[in-house]
Amino acid sequence: MSSGHSLVHFISTFCLDSAGLGCLYLLIASVTVLYSARKAARQPPRTPLPVSILKPLHGEEPGLTRRLISACRQNYPAGVQLVCGVEEKSDPAIGAVKSVKVELPEDDIALVCDSRRHGINRKISNLINMLPMARHEVIVISDSDIDVPPNYLSNIVAELERPGVGAVTCLYHGVAGPGRWSNCAALGINLHFLPNVLVALTFGLARPCFGSTIALRRSTLSQIGGLQSIANCLADDFALGAAVREQGYAVAVSRASVGHFCFARSLRALLANEIRAARTIRTIDPVGYAGTFFCHPFPLALIASALDGNYAISAAILALCCRMVLCFAVESAFSLQRQQYWLIPLRDVFSFAVFLVGFFGKTVAWRGCSYRINSDGSLVSEHESASP
Repeated sequence: MSSGHSLVHFISTFCLDSAGLGCLYLLIASVTVLYSARKAARQPPRTPLPVSILKPLHGEEPGLTRRLISACRQNYPAGVQLVCGVEEKSDPAIGAVKSVKVELPEDDIALVCDSRRHGINRKISNLINMLPMARHEVIVISDSDIDVPPNYLSNIVAELERPGVGAVTCLYHGVAGPGRWSNCAALGINLHFLPNVLVALTFGLARPCFGSTIALRRSTLSQIGGLQSIANCLADDFALGAAVREQGYAVAVSRASVGHFCFARSLRALLANEIRAARTIRTIDPVGYAGTFFCHPFPLALIASALDGNYAISAAILALCCRMVLCFAVESAFSLQRQQYWLIPLRDVFSFAVFLVGFFGKTVAWRGCSYRINSDGSLVSEHESASP
């Protein structure tokens, strides 16, 4: 056998074996998802405290008004303040805030328009500008694309009351907005991100903190140096969680999932978002990121099939079946609508392509701007980095 044939055979065998391990992983993930869902917190807090919810906004987003209303309409016995923030008075998101004020005239809703920058991360600058308007001790930071159930605050405040807990974050599932790319984005969250996180949590392989929700006391935020300490970080949510842990506190992960509304308007927008997420994860945990290679059995089996057809087609079919089992488990565990199963093969190939691209390059596109990621995870704007 020539060296060229030997190399092809080696790569084919490696991909086929990896696909087999990936199929086993998907089945383990399916069991883990169903088991983890049974542990979702439902108890009310013992001593509910008033809460200020901070929502940094930027631009027009489908369904924003409904999501802001969901943050206000809570089955929570203490006061709830909603603080929304934008950089410019011309931001279209202001219209959604005004609509919420009209619909909920008795609710405590504040709007901050402030363009001051405190670092490269524009979201964190927005939050720093909003924070003086927050009136309560418990602060909940939540991204604008997050939709929450009525028991949201009860769950996270109950977690925050546990001894030794300094912050609480939430799992999230994808909710598809209009358009094919939005469906693709939601499917990626539900069939890749969410089960991977649950497996990592179950086996103690990750200590996450998600922008979907970060709840903490104002005193804890002061202890870690405030939001200014993460104003140049790309992974600001992860950095905030790490800072809380450095003070000796735990970051609890509420198993009660919230909805992440996906509204990718184009393939280009979807790619930009997912490559940014991939490069962020690679920066935070390069070894763990590389380890997710085995989480892509279907494209690995396709590669093996293209190089050497022995058993590879059967492996590809098996991989799709395992992914569909995982899809059904996620739907059952989180009471999701039926996913578009016909998209699963395309989504798996797309996710593998993003995974590979994530290994290369140090630039990300975020809210219309381009940034370079330093080795420590901090951001530098491409314009600034190009300046003498």
